[in-house]
Amino acid sequence: MEIVPATVETTVETAAETAGSAVVPQSRTRGLSAEARAAVEEGIPAETRRGYAGDWARFTAWCASTGRQALPATGDTLTEYMTHLKSQDKSPATMDRALASIAVAHAAAELPKPSTTGARRVLKGHETERKKSKDPHRRPRRAAAATPPVLRKMVAATDTATAIGRRDVTALLLGFALAARRSELRLLDWADLEEVEEGLAVEIWRPKVNHTGPLGVPYGSNPATCPVRALRAWRQCLLDHGRQPAGPLFLRIDRHGRIAHPMHRNGRPIGDPTGRITGEGIGDAVTRAAARAHLSAPTELLPDLPPRWSGHSLRRGFATAAKQAGKDLIETGRHGGWTDGSKSLAGYFDQAGIWDETNPLYGIGL
Repeated sequence: MEIVPATVETTVETAAETAGSAVVPQSRTRGLSAEARAAVEEGIPAETRRGYAGDWARFTAWCASTGRQALPATGDTLTEYMTHLKSQDKSPATMDRALASIAVAHAAAELPKPSTTGARRVLKGHETERKKSKDPHRRPRRAAAATPPVLRKMVAATDTATAIGRRDVTALLLGFALAARRSELRLLDWADLEEVEEGLAVEIWRPKVNHTGPLGVPYGSNPATCPVRALRAWRQCLLDHGRQPAGPLFLRIDRHGRIAHPMHRNGRPIGDPTGRITGEGIGDAVTRAAARAHLSAPTELLPDLPPRWSGHSLRRGFATAAKQAGKDLIETGRHGGWTDGSKSLAGYFDQAGIWDETNPLYGIGL
């Protein structure tokens, strides 16, 4: 068993911060000002930084409790840690991200990455075991797909006479039309959208792909779920509340219906000073809409495991609907900001196409 040397404590503490905030190796930012380093880190999605920080904190706590060294870690330590997570029946995705966070911390500290051969074997075996169990509670809980029929139910159940209802409907429809991640949707400004003859031309920031030029969002065939008309209604709602449609497109709204109202905690201002909604706020809008439309009820197949509605439901719904409409995989991916050859998009297409003409059982005379 490894004993943690006292001289490593400071390095571990630094790496704990690094795993969450500086996921870019120090050698790449050495010599930069604090402002420049912060700008580099802004290129890493906040959700990724928070996830890695939590994973690294749990790993270092486990190392401290078992007398092992976290930085630099050995391959044996990673294998033991994966075995520990397996004993807690953590999901394979959680375990895989834990390994990624450890690798990131080592890279940020400019240390060689530890071997993951044994750890990966533990992870693979755990994944196989979970699949063989056929326990629905141990399957990956993917976000349910908010396809157009689902969106129609969500919109119909939302009170658009309120500011929060009008905002939520616009976020749902525009989020679907852009196949936007919640982090991308929240960052939209009014200046990023231009209404043109065909609909909307939208400049959206995609953190994972190099996209240039606007995306086209045409008018919808159903006025109730048309993102262009929804945006107009949201603009008018803001004007009716005495606000100019400028700056952030989607603003936080409190339970009293106050738009972008200042927030304080212990006498200090909190939240985005511009009133911009958070990524969690986008996800909450989807969850609320699903609950209002009674879409969160358990199914006969999984009576105690209802579908999971989240901000990602809009993105998956777009991919599902595109496949069902016979759209091209590559063009769908480029519109939605997936990289060419994306495994996640291919998975959505596969799941959405089990009953279409691509099913090899159709037409073979069975």
